[in-house]
Amino acid sequence: MKQRIKIILYCFLLMCLPGLLVAQKKTEKFTEISSIAGIDFKYTFGDTTYENILESSGSGITVFDYNNDGFMDIYLMNGTYLEGISDPEGKVFADTRNKLYKNNGDGTFTEVSETAGIDALYWSMAAGAIDLDNDGYQDLFLLNYGPNIFYHNNGDGTFSDITESLGFTGPEKLNGYTKWSIGVSFWDYNLDGRLDAMVGNFLAFDPGYISTQTPGMMPHPSEYKGQASMLYQQQPDGKFVDVTKEKKLFFPDSKCMGLTVYDYDDDGDLDIYQANDHQMNYIFRNDEGVYNEAGVISGIAANSRGVATGSMHGTPGDIDGDGLIDILVGDLKYGALYKNMGNGLFQDVTESSGVAGAFSGKGSWGTALFDFDNDGDLDIVSANGNGEELILQYPLLLENDGEGHFKDVGKSLCSYFSTKRSGRGLAVVDFNNDGNLDVIISHVDLVGTPALLQNNGGNKNHWLGLMLKGKKGPASAIGAKVMVTTGGKKRVFVNQWTTGYLSNSEPRIHIGLGQQKSVDQIEINWSDGEKEIYKNISINKYHTIVQGSGSVTK
Repeated sequence: MKQRIKIILYCFLLMCLPGLLVAQKKTEKFTEISSIAGIDFKYTFGDTTYENILESSGSGITVFDYNNDGFMDIYLMNGTYLEGISDPEGKVFADTRNKLYKNNGDGTFTEVSETAGIDALYWSMAAGAIDLDNDGYQDLFLLNYGPNIFYHNNGDGTFSDITESLGFTGPEKLNGYTKWSIGVSFWDYNLDGRLDAMVGNFLAFDPGYISTQTPGMMPHPSEYKGQASMLYQQQPDGKFVDVTKEKKLFFPDSKCMGLTVYDYDDDGDLDIYQANDHQMNYIFRNDEGVYNEAGVISGIAANSRGVATGSMHGTPGDIDGDGLIDILVGDLKYGALYKNMGNGLFQDVTESSGVAGAFSGKGSWGTALFDFDNDGDLDIVSANGNGEELILQYPLLLENDGEGHFKDVGKSLCSYFSTKRSGRGLAVVDFNNDGNLDVIISHVDLVGTPALLQNNGGNKNHWLGLMLKGKKGPASAIGAKVMVTTGGKKRVFVNQWTTGYLSNSEPRIHIGLGQQKSVDQIEINWSDGEKEIYKNISINKYHTIVQGSGSVTK
């Protein structure tokens, strides 16, 4: 009799299990849909043996609307086989290219990189999307291990290489070895109305060097020389010239992993945060057009134990709603979260906020501050993995309690966060324009597939999306400070999408409103010093604000 009951129960479970799994899937906050969406990308690091720092660094993701159809497209960068660096067996990876996925507007993507002309065969690290010539189309600056390439968007779905005409071709080497660029930040540093560019460079990689400290493993970053990051000023004729030394930014042995441009001290001009690998991080304070390094005195040069770890990138955002922009810095130890105290000073709150406990031992690479549940505060997502060995780690999704304290909720909201991977680049994108922020993450593990995490929403919170355009294109919009007042509470945002390791999230500012059904006003401090106030803005929509227009367009 007992045996018969067991058989009946077993059969019942078999019949119900598929339904239970479907129900569980429906209740997930995020669903991994890369295959369903048509993103068939596979990352390679040149061979199957993870043995040097180039292979371990991974590549990034850039989100931009390349064809102006109102839907965000996704550009995924790849590694490839390199003679003298990759193992000979890696020749099977000699034709692994970058891929551009066009958003079809129906939840799926089509791969169009060859047609577009940006299926570059380089070891690519990052790409900066920017409308350099103000023609209404986003161009693309591709940063590589080796020569960088600037692609002009022709407006017909194709791109053309104009690197040489802009002056971005050289130098071939820095500090004696191949130039290794990891990203670019654009802004108008001298307020002449033209975009300038700072290219972050990493280290002088010697492929033949064998570590004396750990001969059985890849050399530590500290065993290599660095490479200076470079500031390029745009001239009236459209060409760029190197002004790094003139502006006191020449640090030939720095090892930049990420550049973030924003007004950290709230004095009305834009500064530069440079995250460095196993060096003190820099904050270059803008002092009337020249820059003075102020990382130590500001309190954001090292982690809470005073250690310079493998910092990745600075991600700015107001974590506690006090109107001051804080900064999250992913690193290979346990991360760093700095609370802005005002007057250009920061307090390390990594441990008291709960970030250290969650991040410890994970090895954080790409991170983002974003409001995944539209409740009005910024949460954290992080792509994780080991640096020196191919050891997989759990990714993280941390929920903000509204006061800057974080709790790990990933495993309860999405099965992806219960799966160990080796993550690198990470970008935030609302790919289906439903007002719920999605996430895409690249991986350097041997699976190599990205994860597109669709946000299923479901909490009925309200939201608002803003695209800012300056008078002369993006020059005065990048780095603009946006203050949104709703329900008598003012919240502050920075118009800056270059905020993650090797990656660029979508360029729209996303504002979660919780249960608030209206916005009282939006105040914008454009980066050229002009201030404007906008009212009567409808919610649960994306809007475009053009500086000086006095109106908001949907």
